[in-house]
Amino acid sequence: MGCIDTHDPHAPRALRGVSYRFAAALLAAVLVAPGLVMAQSHSAEAHDMVLAGFHDLQGRGAYQPVIHEQNGRWIAYIGLHSGSAVNPLTGLREDNGTLLIDVTDPAQPVTLHHIPGPPGGEAQMVRVCSGRDLPRARRDRTYLLRTLGHSAHELWDVTLPGPPLRVSVVADGLSGTHKNWWECDTGIAYLVSGVPGWGTSRMTQVFDLGDPHRPLFIRDYGLPGQEPGASGSVPTGLHGPVSTGLAGNRVYFGHGTSSGGILQIVDREKLLKGPTTPTRANLLQAQVGRYDLDPNYGAHTAFPLPGMEVKGGDGRVVKRDFVVVTNEALSDGCGGARQKVWIIDVTEETRPKPVSTWALDDRIGDYCKRAGRIGAHSSHESFTPIYYRRIMFIAHFNAGVRAIDIRDPYKPREIAYYVPAGRTVTTNNVEVDDRGYIYIVDRHGLGLHVLQLTGVARQAANFR
Repeated sequence: MGCIDTHDPHAPRALRGVSYRFAAALLAAVLVAPGLVMAQSHSAEAHDMVLAGFHDLQGRGAYQPVIHEQNGRWIAYIGLHSGSAVNPLTGLREDNGTLLIDVTDPAQPVTLHHIPGPPGGEAQMVRVCSGRDLPRARRDRTYLLRTLGHSAHELWDVTLPGPPLRVSVVADGLSGTHKNWWECDTGIAYLVSGVPGWGTSRMTQVFDLGDPHRPLFIRDYGLPGQEPGASGSVPTGLHGPVSTGLAGNRVYFGHGTSSGGILQIVDREKLLKGPTTPTRANLLQAQVGRYDLDPNYGAHTAFPLPGMEVKGGDGRVVKRDFVVVTNEALSDGCGGARQKVWIIDVTEETRPKPVSTWALDDRIGDYCKRAGRIGAHSSHESFTPIYYRRIMFIAHFNAGVRAIDIRDPYKPREIAYYVPAGRTVTTNNVEVDDRGYIYIVDRHGLGLHVLQLTGVARQAANFR
């Protein structure tokens, strides 16, 4: 494993603005006796990925970062786990909700706002759309869709420089929420919800949020067996959808975490315009494909890669459609099935088939001996052409973030990584922006790290 070289030309600028708490953690990692590093802490480790900036997120545990350009400024919207902390902007202790961080200069992130969450905290999921993209919104505004604990979905006006203002409650009275998807060009949102009467706390509510002030309900949706009144076993709950929008006409649903994983492929138009009564027949009407993973694996994130150019059996270049499915590890230690990354060929949608998998070689780095969850969790979800169909970034809990070259989907290979310094690293989620920066957040309060690819790994991207 490589360690961060403080003489690297990126380092002096990157470490400006690093919080005292982070600097102290780095110093502790260096001063601790060599034989105790694994037990107490470790310094940052990296290969072809460097630190461009850091923010401590007020010590709050984080789930999902979304990075969005707003009038020339790049803002990171961070969904937070449960808990509370003092917000230096107000001087008050606030329940964890949503942080807005200006990362226009990644070396100097600036806290703009914290939108508190419910009592006890938690507003894990965020999506952001500009009003100029939404069909019926004010063009000069920016809107945030977020979960409120596990009971509601809200829309906020987060236009800078003013304070965030809640504009509507999309749905409430729910028994669960999770990782939503929002199409900015159409306004259609696929909300992971627990609607009373359904057999799971994670199914789908479809809304038209083209006018954030007036949410329009379209339908409830889920797997057959989850609907109200169904008998027999209930399929594993939804983790999150990704839509290819009007042009791609597909929604890819990932069900399950570390077991019972299901990739479901749905015709978007049939989902939006088909019969809405949640009967088995109506739920199946929009489904065009399904793949059930091995029972020991889940489907946390299902990220579509249609139209990838690959070599066929005769050597000619052909286009095929793939989905990258990332499992979620739920336990510490190396027992049980190791959650990993699957690349599934969905060119024939009625017959999806895995063509390759990638799993971290845990013999490198002794991750099995370190504290924290071991295994994959999620992938980035940006379609930026810098990385799309080229590199997947995988949040890998105590192994930080791993960059996987997928240009040959039959032979995915790791080309870069970054593991933050700390005693218990839990890199929870990762996202990238249209400038090529990589953002990772930690479940247990190690903050936001902004990263860049370097060396050979950078050549796999498209920075033209």
